[in-house]
Amino acid sequence: MKYILRLNYFLTFLLFSAHCSISGQDGDFGIWYSVNGEHKLTKKLDLLLASEARTFSNASQLDQIFGEGGVSYTLNDIFSTAGSYRLTGKLEDDGNFHIRHKWFGEVKLTFPVNRFNFSARLMLQIMKRTYIEKEDDNLPQYTGRIKLKAEYDIKGLPLTPFISFESFTPMFYDYELLIEKKRFSAGAAYKISKKVLLKPAYILERYPQNNNKFNYHILALSCELKF
Repeated sequence: MKYILRLNYFLTFLLFSAHCSISGQDGDFGIWYSVNGEHKLTKKLDLLLASEARTFSNASQLDQIFGEGGVSYTLNDIFSTAGSYRLTGKLEDDGNFHIRHKWFGEVKLTFPVNRFNFSARLMLQIMKRTYIEKEDDNLPQYTGRIKLKAEYDIKGLPLTPFISFESFTPMFYDYELLIEKKRFSAGAAYKISKKVLLKPAYILERYPQNNNKFNYHILALSCELKF
């Protein structure tokens, strides 16, 4: 029961932080709901499944919903790699949902230090639209993503706080800025059982727009399952 109370306090803190961050800033607020699954195929190969719904406009409208499947391969205690495909229904400018296809390939390095766990991930993302507004929309969009993350395993508690930073860089075409979007995250993984993990988090996405910054504040609620 005491662990449940701690989780409730943590969720309350995240909601309060999101509200304070939104006040007085040019931006928006949304909630991301996700359920993810992991199944061990072999000692080093895992099947990965994910589903997510994302809202915007102060969490009043659905922005996108997607399903994703892929595999990850662990080379050793430090190196791993993964690949996946995502099918997305995205709300476009015509007010309707249209399909987007995304492919991901990544390499990840993990560095455990005492009770800390540091990781660095390099990802290539390829996105193909089906809703075409301009000629360039017919072309696949390539994005390089770099994510840095730090976790801390609290002794005696089923709670692992984490912070992370991720950058999104357009590739293979001219873009005024090196980084198109920055994503800052803070949250915690709460272990319900060996097979069930809850992961609430606060996310700030920052977009540069005409020398200004648009901030998208997100409360992410995730359930991760091992089956």
